[in-house]
Amino acid sequence: MEEFKLSRPIKHLAIIMDGNGRWAKKRNLPRTLGHKKACETLIEVIRETCKLDIYCLSIYAFSTENWNRPKDEIDHLFKYLDIFFKTNIKEMMDLGIKIRIMGDYTKLPKHTVKTIEKSLEDTKNNTKHVLNIALNYGSRPEIIRATKLIMEDYKNNKISLDDINEETYKNYLYTKDLPEIDLLIRTSGEQRLSNFMLYQLSYSEFIFTPTYFPDFHKEELIDCLKIFEKRDRRFGTIKE
Repeated sequence: MEEFKLSRPIKHLAIIMDGNGRWAKKRNLPRTLGHKKACETLIEVIRETCKLDIYCLSIYAFSTENWNRPKDEIDHLFKYLDIFFKTNIKEMMDLGIKIRIMGDYTKLPKHTVKTIEKSLEDTKNNTKHVLNIALNYGSRPEIIRATKLIMEDYKNNKISLDDINEETYKNYLYTKDLPEIDLLIRTSGEQRLSNFMLYQLSYSEFIFTPTYFPDFHKEELIDCLKIFEKRDRRFGTIKE
């Protein structure tokens, strides 16, 4: 089989990794094992995006609303997150990946915070790729946070009202310095954004696949990228 190559570059891919619990339930397994399997799938996706020279991969790992899930499921999720970082950090270093976090990760369990901060420190000088992970993240809280930061800078005479525009506002978001999102993929068949990167997704292409994330392997990813390549991106204009 001929190796797939992108016919046009993708600078930023975002994925809502959905369907882990339903994947497990379908197999009569505990929901927690769906999250474990998702971590194995994730490193496969990361390898492929690096191979395709996609600069940034943003993933929705844990939302501000996910705290409403059963405590046992949350505890297992953070346990698997710790294992994911510790198991794969060497490979991510070899791939030149810099890890970034969206959201207030300091509210996570102490052992997870420690693991995250070590990974941030270890990868801070990497420049080839970015893995941008949304943890304890919600887009509405992010927008409110950005607004408060702007107000604080205005109060301290660091910016004027005339300085505030779309470019300025983007500098107060977690995604500061990251390219615009080309494509959002959501797995599991759900067709909503679930409070994920609402500001950043203004002109992104969306693909909703019925595949649960634990089964979202290289082939599924490439199928989505092939669909994207056929899209006519006009950004609000008309092409003659």
